[in-house]
Amino acid sequence: MFNRLDSNWLSQLPLNHIQSAVAVSGGDINDAYQITTDLKKYFLKVQPHHPASYFDHEEAGLTALEAAVQVPHPIAKGQINGDAYLLLNWVSSSNGSQSDLGTAVARLHQTHRQQFGFDFNHQSGNLTKNNHWQSSWTLFYTEQRLDMLAQAAAQNHVWNTWRQTHFNQMRQAFIDYYASHPVQPSLLHGDLWSGNYMFDQNHTPVLIDPDAFYGDRELDLAMTTIFGGFDDHFYQAYQAQYPLTPGINDRLPWYQFYYLCMHLNLFGESYGGSVDRILGRY
Repeated sequence: MFNRLDSNWLSQLPLNHIQSAVAVSGGDINDAYQITTDLKKYFLKVQPHHPASYFDHEEAGLTALEAAVQVPHPIAKGQINGDAYLLLNWVSSSNGSQSDLGTAVARLHQTHRQQFGFDFNHQSGNLTKNNHWQSSWTLFYTEQRLDMLAQAAAQNHVWNTWRQTHFNQMRQAFIDYYASHPVQPSLLHGDLWSGNYMFDQNHTPVLIDPDAFYGDRELDLAMTTIFGGFDDHFYQAYQAQYPLTPGINDRLPWYQFYYLCMHLNLFGESYGGSVDRILGRY
């Protein structure tokens, strides 16, 4: 947590009558604060020693998602004393329905475009996700997601010959399948684990911290299966709103791999066993 949120720093926010700035939990990457004025509360993300453009992807992602689902509304973005910031409205937490959450995610995935990708790349730790627009899902996922992860894993010394061999076989199985199974680009949250949804005071599902881009909706659903937090009511409601193509359980592993290999790169060999269990299928 950086400690330069003093009165001079705060005075440069586009807010009046700030009464307090309190550090809150906000993930592993950004510093986060609750800002209270005489009128309302705000959520502030800060990334020290970065330009305002650091938050371009997140601001654009929230704006895109907001057309379909509830998200924290981006209010302002900029740089203060060399630190990037993103100011959002504050969401007070309550409880809610997994069915409502499933319907909301399905509604998000019914937002379509003609290509895969997004207007901005995304920085996740020391990994940059290439969101360059692509007409082919096969090329996008293999070249702009899978290959980047395998190369990073080798550089981070969490890769070996066995993993590379089975990775190549999984990659080819993916290419072979989608050669005859076209995918419609859906707007994805991109990091849909249980820590990235909440319910507001009206019990409405709210999606937070998106890594947004247009891709195969099954990639979002794969993330929901890895760390828990989504029950049968979620999947039943999703299916009722936007039915899935039969055989999804056979396709989920090559998408689960993406998230698990990302964690292997970011957090080390503690994720190696999970990665190997998927690669061992191919």
